[in-house]
Amino acid sequence: QVQLVESGGGLVQTGGSLRLSCAASKGTLSAYNVAWFRQAPGREREFVIAITWGGGTTDYADSVKGRFTISRDNNRNTVYLQMNSLKPEDTAVYYCAARGAGSNWNRYTYKGQGTQVTVSS
Repeated sequence: QVQLVESGGGLVQTGGSLRLSCAASKGTLSAYNVAWFRQAPGREREFVIAITWGGGTTDYADSVKGRFTISRDNNRNTVYLQMNSLKPEDTAVYYCAARGAGSNWNRYTYKGQGTQVTVSS
């Protein structure tokens, strides 16, 4: 059983940056693909970006291309989401998920509780 904890969210101005972390407080992430999803108020949860267990970026949403990157540090049992050039439409609760594949939230076994990101205009 893996328990995921997201952190690093907060309030930032348009054009700013944030780095989110997804840490495994229990279990290990090193064997799993990990993805980030987000859900804005009144909208469905959407896929953002994913990384393979080996460290390769598998896919990302067009809306974050060139602005968001994903990385992992298996020694720290943590996956990071670096978000640059943030826009108000990036405002959402961001979730990490592990042990799955692709852009379907329901295909991931382990899921965190989310961290709020708010981008002010």
